[in-house]
Amino acid sequence: MTTVRVAAAQFFSGDDVEANLALCRNYLERASAEGAQLVVLPENANRVRDHSDRKVCFEHSEDLDGPFVTGLRATARELGLHVAVGVDLRGPREPDVHIASVLIGPSGDIIGVHRKHVLWDYEYTLFEPGDAPYEVFDTALGRIGLLLCADGIVPETPRALGLLGAQILCNSLNSRGPDELRVHVPLRAMENRVFHVAANTVGGPELEWPWMGGSQIVSPAGARLAEAGELEPGLVVADIDPSEADDKQMPGIADVFAWRRPDLYATLTRPLADVPAAAMYGPAPADLPSRIVPTALMQVSHFRGIEWTVMRALGQIAHAGRRGARLGVLPELFCFAPGEVAGDPAAAAERSRDVLSRISGACAAAGLHVAVNLVEEDGGLFHSTVFLLDDQGAVAHRYRKTHLTDAERTWAAPGDRITVARTAIGAIGAMIGDEVWVPEVARVLALEGAELIVHPTSWSAPEAMHVAATERTEENRVHLVSVTRLDCPAGLGSQALRADDFVPGQPIALMRYPTGYWTRPGFEEQLVLDLDLRESNDKMMGHHLDPLAKRTPHLYSMFTEP
Repeated sequence: MTTVRVAAAQFFSGDDVEANLALCRNYLERASAEGAQLVVLPENANRVRDHSDRKVCFEHSEDLDGPFVTGLRATARELGLHVAVGVDLRGPREPDVHIASVLIGPSGDIIGVHRKHVLWDYEYTLFEPGDAPYEVFDTALGRIGLLLCADGIVPETPRALGLLGAQILCNSLNSRGPDELRVHVPLRAMENRVFHVAANTVGGPELEWPWMGGSQIVSPAGARLAEAGELEPGLVVADIDPSEADDKQMPGIADVFAWRRPDLYATLTRPLADVPAAAMYGPAPADLPSRIVPTALMQVSHFRGIEWTVMRALGQIAHAGRRGARLGVLPELFCFAPGEVAGDPAAAAERSRDVLSRISGACAAAGLHVAVNLVEEDGGLFHSTVFLLDDQGAVAHRYRKTHLTDAERTWAAPGDRITVARTAIGAIGAMIGDEVWVPEVARVLALEGAELIVHPTSWSAPEAMHVAATERTEENRVHLVSVTRLDCPAGLGSQALRADDFVPGQPIALMRYPTGYWTRPGFEEQLVLDLDLRESNDKMMGHHLDPLAKRTPHLYSMFTEP
């Protein structure tokens, strides 16, 4: 085991570049005094962005051989530190400026530069997004990947760096959103099983919305090893062993890289204009009408026995129909006791055929579409399958779980398609259980045009709901309806997350956090929500950021490589 001490600093850089350099030097000296070997500084540490236009932005920005970067290189050399720092760097042509992360080595050399690929909203009016291939830098401390703020509110940059072998993500932020601390930073560590060192700006002009701070150091398991809070400048330090990031096993679930299905991800590498979601990019057309789908979260699962449980589910379907619902969702393998399917998948498949027939009849009687997860047998193989039944009781679509946990591999075979059902009530995709940890699943569904994703689940941990599921809606702007078992290991209820229209003037916290609805855990309950599919056709996260249209698929070859 080789221990590396890493640090993240949070502060606010003003308009005096020389003073900002001195401030950075102060934090580097403090970090060095505490034994840090790698220090991450915030985005645009060189200067506050008070630029009136692109010309002024260019004038206020830095050259790679300019005084700010040169000064930091000298300090890194003097203190023997690795430093990752956010700097707004001039491009080769005026007025182009890139938001950059510069990795400086302990000899003062520049190890690498990453120019931000995904910009946050207003940044598109001042800066040019980077378009260089992803790189991971081998250093004496370990393999380091660089990203900046909005690069991490979409899955591609962290995932690409993880697939290229990064052990440590150095993330320089300038974020006013509460979602960095709570969602993006921990999830990008967890879903890629890497260390994540994130340094954010904090404070700023008192009468404006403040930068949120929340700098933190997160382990591959998602544990916050250190956190600076959201209010005050500060420095946090933690000891890490980068080699721990080489173990991609998520305990109790699977190896998060080995269970990937590159053969199913071709949609991720198709040109932006060549996916079904291209018709949904940008804001929803002004004349696009609302399309309300009253959706029932039917929280019922195994209790006493299968027959008892099925009767309760049929009652839920009838009740949802009386309440005017048009879509209902049942939990993961709802009618079976934990471990029952693995013990005898053939018997579970036989029972599932009967249950499917009875639910089909209930759908026709109630005039309700229902997503139900059961065991399906096909050619001697068994699948965990979501059947989407229409309001006449016919199977409109089926999804066989494509990403199996280690436990599921003992009895199930993986499916071979991630597709979207075009139904009378809308475009519906499905994922099952712990697939919420796989960013590619929801991303493919979104790019294939899903307006709503049904998610029968049994939450394995609180983070599966509060972090992973939240991110899937935020990064894809699609409704996500997760309905859990009463006996789920995390002791949580069900959750529905709305895609949410972007509305000009919306507070940043509301802009970046999807609206959520929940049921209480542990007992039978039904929640009916009016979900407007128009919202899923508004892909804007702000005035300028569409997280689907701002992708760079030509750089994603590693996503489809075995």
